[in-house]
Amino acid sequence: MSDALRMAFTGLHPDRQRVLISERGSVGSAVRAIRRGQIRVPDSARDAAGADIADHVEALRVLDVRFLAHGDSEYPSQLQDLPDAAVGLFVKGRIPQAPAVAVVGTRRCTTYGRKLARRYGAAIAEAGWVLVSGLARGIDAAAHQGTVSAGGRGVAVLGSGIDVVYPGENAGLATSLVEGGGAVVSEYPPGTVPEPWRFPPRNRIISGLAAAVVVVEAAVTGGALITAGTALVQDRPVFAVPGDVDRATSEGTNKLIRDGAHPVLDPDDLIEELSLVLGPPGC
Repeated sequence: MSDALRMAFTGLHPDRQRVLISERGSVGSAVRAIRRGQIRVPDSARDAAGADIADHVEALRVLDVRFLAHGDSEYPSQLQDLPDAAVGLFVKGRIPQAPAVAVVGTRRCTTYGRKLARRYGAAIAEAGWVLVSGLARGIDAAAHQGTVSAGGRGVAVLGSGIDVVYPGENAGLATSLVEGGGAVVSEYPPGTVPEPWRFPPRNRIISGLAAAVVVVEAAVTGGALITAGTALVQDRPVFAVPGDVDRATSEGTNKLIRDGAHPVLDPDDLIEELSLVLGPPGC
C-alpha cells in the first residue's frame, strides 16, 4: 500500500502512472525510479515519491480520508479488473456496496433538465440503489440533490483533490453525501486544484462504479459524452433522455440514442429500464 500511496501522491496523469508502472514492472519500481531521478517528472511529484510515508498517512488522518490501493479488499470490486483502474482512491465516507447508477449531464443544463435530474436522483434513491456522479453544477449536482432529499446514498467523484470541492458552492452537498452514508472519491492527492485535464480521466471512475449510465442533457462535446464513451468500453449500458432536436443540450443525448443508447422518458420509465439491468428495486 505504501508504494501505491506514494504514486497516488505524485499527482501524475493516470495514464502516465500506468505507463510507468508497466515499463518498470511494478508500482514500487516506478516509485523508486521517480525518487532516484531516473524519470523526468515535476519536482512536486519527485518530492511526493520520496516523502516519508508517515507524512502522507498523517495528511490523510487530519482530513479523515482513507486511501484504498488497487488490490485492497476495500477497493471497489467494479473497478478492480478494469485495464485503466486507478492505482488508488482517496475516499471520504464509505462507498456503498449496492447496485449503482451514474447520472451525468451538462453544467449548462436547462431548468427542465435540472428538475428531471433531481427526480431521477430521488427515484434511484427510493429504489434502494446508489447514485454516482461528479459534483459539477447542473445535472450532476441536481441528481445528487434529488438523492439526498430522498434519503438515499450517493458517491461523488472529483476531478480535484478530495479536500478541494469544485465548485465551492457544492461543499455542503459533498458533506451531505458523506453524512448520508455515501462518499466523495478522488484519485488525485489532497490539495490538487481542478485543472481541466484532470476531469476526463475522472469519468472512467464514474462509469466504472456504476452498473448503468444515464445521460440527462449533453452537448456533442463535454464530460457527459466522455462518460458515456467509457461506459460503453466498460460494457455498461447507456441510457439517454431525448430532447428537442434544435436544442444544444439535447444534441448529445439525441445522438447517443441514434447510436444505440436506450431512451428513457421519466422516472418511472427509468426505474423500469434499470430494473432489467440491476434487478427489481430493493433487491
